[in-house]
Amino acid sequence: MKLYLNDLGILSAAGDTGGEMLRRLQAGDRSGLVSTDAYSPSQPFYVGPVRCELPKIENHHAVYACRNNQLLLAASGQIRASVNHMVKKYGADRVGMVIGTSTSGARNTELALAEVAAGREKPAGFHYKQQQLSGGADFLAHILGLKGPAYAVSTACSSSGRAFASARRLIALDLCDAVIVGGSDSLCQFTVNGFAALESLSAGLCKPFGEHRDGINLAEAASLFVLSKEEGPVMLKGIGASSDAYHFSAPDPNAGAVIGAMEMALADARTHPDEIDYINLHGTATPLNDAMESAAVASVFGNKVTVSSTKGMTGHALGAAAALELGLCWLLLTQNDGQGLLVPNINEDELDNALPALNYVKPGQSLGGAIKHCQSNSFAFGGNNISIIVART
Repeated sequence: MKLYLNDLGILSAAGDTGGEMLRRLQAGDRSGLVSTDAYSPSQPFYVGPVRCELPKIENHHAVYACRNNQLLLAASGQIRASVNHMVKKYGADRVGMVIGTSTSGARNTELALAEVAAGREKPAGFHYKQQQLSGGADFLAHILGLKGPAYAVSTACSSSGRAFASARRLIALDLCDAVIVGGSDSLCQFTVNGFAALESLSAGLCKPFGEHRDGINLAEAASLFVLSKEEGPVMLKGIGASSDAYHFSAPDPNAGAVIGAMEMALADARTHPDEIDYINLHGTATPLNDAMESAAVASVFGNKVTVSSTKGMTGHALGAAAALELGLCWLLLTQNDGQGLLVPNINEDELDNALPALNYVKPGQSLGGAIKHCQSNSFAFGGNNISIIVART
């Protein structure tokens, strides 16, 4: 069964549209990452906020009014015409919705609890649905007029990647003909302070695969695709998933399950490792993740395929990261520059020579022709791994 990614709506710290984001990332622009203590009072960290004005949620949807759903609303506005086309072609009950998230509207809960802790009334506009993990899927289904299955997937940093496996399954089971699939996560104190407690936040700008890497920069983003059986510019070609359950938060240094996920994606896509033109690495800039992933990629691909982590410019959007980075792959595959301009691995540091030597993309580097196959990796707490291959049609 051939499935296609017909359209993309995307926004992140690196840009408010796909075109803007691709230009800035290809230029190595990391100005979207800013230092603030807004989520960690008196202790500033670099984070990647979305800085455009987000659309307002109307009063009759007030129970869903949170920043996470505003991000989804902004992304869905970019694909509205394609969604309407799918509804008209297949019927509203044949179009589904699968959203990956790890925070949903947790920020609203934080603000409400702060009011109560200060002895004041809980804000009148607060509702549990703003934090509910499935709230974004319910909200968008209402907004877009969809009546097919609508639900959320939450597996930490692989959430929106796992959403693609679920969306593909809905079509394979003939429950849907098209699915709106992707993810959204918004910045909040819970994640910033949680990762700070784990000593996983960088003291400055993050340094993916750098010699002096010391942690991540958290970020927010939304990325939504229209997935369907109708032929489109990009094919969803292969998905590989695994779980190693090695440790609650640390990756398995042997990388067996990560290697398995990448190889499973290649087998599912019926694609040889040499056919992959570019890999978007998970590349969190933590010492353990980068060591594990570079060893896994070297094991499967050697050192010829071009690779980079874009988190040095977008930050790590947690549950939205997989869809965000797959969105970047979609943009690379659909660009028409003729030279296949790639996205560099930006870390403002020396590469760690203790890691396997991979073909990290340098600023301004091009493939020399059209990019045809991209693979994107995302790994999560508990050893939850996902690898996805997309291809130009």
